Amino acid sequence: MVFERQKEAFFAQSAAQKKLVAASGSQYSCEVGSPKFYALCAFGGLLSCGLTHTAVVPLDLVKCRIQVDPDKYKSLGNGFKVSVKEGGMKALSLGWAPTLVGYSMQGIGKFGFYEAFKNLYGGLLGEENAYLYRTSMYLAASASAEFFADIFLCPMESVKVRIQTTPGWETTLRAGAPRIMREEGINGFYKGLSPLWARQIPYTMMKFACFERTVELLYKYVVPKPRSDCNKSEQLMVTFVAGYIAGVFCAIVSHPADSIVSKLNANPGGGVVSAAKELGLAGMWKGLGPRIIMIGTLTALQWFIYDSVKVAFRLPRPPPPEMPESLKRKLAAAQ
Repeated sequence: MVFERQKEAFFAQSAAQKKLVAASGSQYSCEVGSPKFYALCAFGGLLSCGLTHTAVVPLDLVKCRIQVDPDKYKSLGNGFKVSVKEGGMKALSLGWAPTLVGYSMQGIGKFGFYEAFKNLYGGLLGEENAYLYRTSMYLAASASAEFFADIFLCPMESVKVRIQTTPGWETTLRAGAPRIMREEGINGFYKGLSPLWARQIPYTMMKFACFERTVELLYKYVVPKPRSDCNKSEQLMVTFVAGYIAGVFCAIVSHPADSIVSKLNANPGGGVVSAAKELGLAGMWKGLGPRIIMIGTLTALQWFIYDSVKVAFRLPRPPPPEMPESLKRKLAAAQ
């Protein structure tokens, strides 16, 4: 009986969304929840994650080296100086190919699946509960999406970190990937999956939930006019600001696990526990400054690109949630 009620609520919400889009005439190119909607959201995720992570490869390289060898790479500035001195400017681009491939695949899962899980969980909760427990819904949807997204990312992350942090190792994806397969088999690509989940799932939960609630608060308390009165450029600026705020929190929450991932992939024979012990508590927080800069900028640009794709392809972009009229009546009656 409970499942039947949940299913009815889900389809009722889906029908309501379709009516909303249909009423808008040609304003939107598709309906929320349609295959085209999810495909274009996945494409937006591919662009937002693939392009931004590739753009900051030099910063990511130095951050990883600080985490793995803090005695040699003492700070962000020193890390750049030592890296360029040893390998020239070309060294700063090491790992760009696995970064582009891996994070493009991750973006498909992260954003595409998030929209799907948010729609699914919102339908199961029903309109009133979806509003009351929206933060929990954002957290659950983003965690579910990232679980699958990291499976897509992990092989390329393994190649990337070894290229960037292991002296004398391969310097290209086409040489590095076959070497891992030859020496360690398929496990070599996925040995870092557990710490990757530990890093990325909390990161993504913060990224989406913090972003959604920050957008809501910005329109409520900061932006001097309703969202409906803002033009597309103004809306995208709000998206960028909310994304940067979310990114700062993301970096802090996920940094210790990120340090373990870097250490683990730089030492193929080690394990999660040994990597954590070797780093120590203080070592797990090395490189936090560069990572805040990197992740804050990344997250802001990712949301900006993703929202821009929605605008370009005329996808539905619902405003921040408002309390349903039925809930308002219930609260008024209770008073």
